[in-house]
Amino acid sequence: MSIATTLSLPAASIRKLPRLSLRSRADETTAAVRRISSQSLLEGGRELVIQHQGSEYHLRLTRNDKLILTK
Repeated sequence: MSIATTLSLPAASIRKLPRLSLRSRADETTAAVRRISSQSLLEGGRELVIQHQGSEYHLRLTRNDKLILTK
């Protein structure tokens, strides 16, 4: 089923709609995200406690070098 059929619009109307650009939105999001290495966070340890809105979250490094975040 096409978008025109789903929306009950003639195809000519669909062609007049502005095109959405997902790429520019993704680029903006990527640019705004801070990146920090897990090694910097853990500072040689295997666990880190993160306090968030009155709760504690534990970020742990497993034996297989995977990260687990638990409340």
